Amino acid sequence: MTVKSSSRIHHRKCATGVMASVLTVATVGAAVATAPGAASAATNAELRSAAPPSAASPTVTGPVTGGNGKPELSATSFDLSTVGYTQSEYFLSGSATAYRAEGTLGPDGKWTAVPRSQAPYTTRIVVYRPADAKKFNGTVVVEWLNVSAGRDVAPDWLMAHNELIRKGYAWVGVSAQSVGQAATKKADPARYEKLTHPGDSYSYDIFSQTGQAVWKSPGTILSGLEPRKVLGAGESQSAIRLTTYVNAVHPLVNVFSGYLIHSRAGTAGPLSQLPEGEATPMPSVARTRNDLSVPVLTLQTETDVSPSGLAYLDSRQDDTDRFRLWEVAGTAHADTYTLNVGPTDIGDGKGSVALFNTMRNPPTGAGPDLTCGKPVNSGQQHYVLEAAFAGLNRWVVSGQAPPKAPRLQIVDKAFVLDANGNAKGGIRTPSVDTPVATLSGLGQPVGGSPFCRLFGTTVPLTAAQLTALYPTHQAFVAAWTSSTVKAVNAGFILPADAAPIIAAASTSRVPN
Repeated sequence: MTVKSSSRIHHRKCATGVMASVLTVATVGAAVATAPGAASAATNAELRSAAPPSAASPTVTGPVTGGNGKPELSATSFDLSTVGYTQSEYFLSGSATAYRAEGTLGPDGKWTAVPRSQAPYTTRIVVYRPADAKKFNGTVVVEWLNVSAGRDVAPDWLMAHNELIRKGYAWVGVSAQSVGQAATKKADPARYEKLTHPGDSYSYDIFSQTGQAVWKSPGTILSGLEPRKVLGAGESQSAIRLTTYVNAVHPLVNVFSGYLIHSRAGTAGPLSQLPEGEATPMPSVARTRNDLSVPVLTLQTETDVSPSGLAYLDSRQDDTDRFRLWEVAGTAHADTYTLNVGPTDIGDGKGSVALFNTMRNPPTGAGPDLTCGKPVNSGQQHYVLEAAFAGLNRWVVSGQAPPKAPRLQIVDKAFVLDANGNAKGGIRTPSVDTPVATLSGLGQPVGGSPFCRLFGTTVPLTAAQLTALYPTHQAFVAAWTSSTVKAVNAGFILPADAAPIIAAASTSRVPN
């Protein structure tokens, strides 16, 4: 894809008197529709003729009120009404199925699961949707809430909410796992007294039934909005379990229109586990099965791919007409956007400025309760995640596949680095192609919080290094703008994000 001649890059005076390049977003957007990888007409037809969902339909009650007066969830912290969204919460209840494996679970992901037992459950879902029904784009993202911190967290909403909001998605976060539900119930026992969870062997069917409820009960869950596509998403530990879901459970129920698996490990979550049933041995290498009827986009950071991180390297696989793998250079499993910037970013451009500034003055964590030995990664992962959601949605709606991405360059199980210490290959962003810091998904010292090893590192370039790269501020902004336009043209940064990314650089003092 290329930016058409009608796209304009114009110049304006910054407050400092330096000529800064600012990308006009509206005229770039027309080029996105011609991104490489468009599916054939036959593929489009196949995607639109997928079998109807067939999971059990749970009972939906709510909206939930009482207790502390709001859902217990770690996500964005601003008032959703300021961006035209509403928040509500519902209980789902029914009988969930646990599965067992039939045959060996091999590395190709073509796994067979069969029902093993059933148990009653009641869980909760949190729903964000456009307040104006006319702004709903027809797609619902169902996120498997992450429980790595011992409570329900919504990392995909946290990192991609600007794109989801500006394009009118509805979002549903589900407490699929027992530890998240238990923490929720403990935090607000009056509100969540009814919650019951039979154990994580049943989490897969609870996720299926959440998707089914979106399809079958939109009048309640979505206040009448009619979904046309429902996407499954999950990050980190949720992505590991979502890998198992896609390989073993999706073929049985066909609830979701496509999947975004974000920051997974090389293996997959247990299909069946103690104490609810016999533990299922999982392969150390677990790829996504290549015979799915719906698309899967897997987005990986350096931390995820590295053998010294989450060891996805051996599970890499080729792209197909149903699978894309995006590996992003200069990124970590979690970063300063996740920890510090994202919770309050309302999409007004201030978040882009704040993220840029953390590359020059990176924090070591998120306050006194989470401090690492070195400054954490300040890469531009969240912009690429937004492009991933946009690309996956376009894929399921029109059949036009997202662009294929180059893999990170690895030799002897280590990343190949450029002269500035940044990884070569992978998806390129301005932060690595026009660097002001060395960004890595690795490098935290052993000790301290166990989460720190997932946060990567940021080492700001010295004044001498910056001056050697960019003799003037204008030269820096011109190079940064060129890198941004290149990433937009490649389909890995959205046109709507280009202007704030460039504006953040233009307001900086680099190379000073």
